[in-house]
Amino acid sequence: MNTITSNPKTELLLGASLAVLHQESREWKDTIAFWKDEMKFFSNILDKREIYKSEYAKMLKYLDKVHENLFDYLSEDIRAHERILSRLMKKEKGISDGSYREEHARLSESMALFKNDFREFKKMVFGYAKKR
Repeated sequence: MNTITSNPKTELLLGASLAVLHQESREWKDTIAFWKDEMKFFSNILDKREIYKSEYAKMLKYLDKVHENLFDYLSEDIRAHERILSRLMKKEKGISDGSYREEHARLSESMALFKNDFREFKKMVFGYAKKR
């Protein structure tokens, strides 16, 4: 039996005002900017250790590039989401509050999944760097 557990924070936020949702979107952009800085740090760690000779190290470098691209895609999705909010606030036709909130929930889930994935990546980098 598959059980789906919901995130109480997401459920609360989706009932929140648009200003609160906008604030969360801005926090996501700040988080992604921080993650990008962390990626530069990890790249420097791996470069300084000259450990790119092994297959594991090559995989870490590849994941580094994948994450970098994912940050860009996620950032663009958030910017597009913010543009929709702007149109919603101007009460443009064809933009609904419900669809905005659904997209916000999808982005929130993407951020949560990416946060967990990135945390695992960081553990791998540090674990590998410690061994060298």
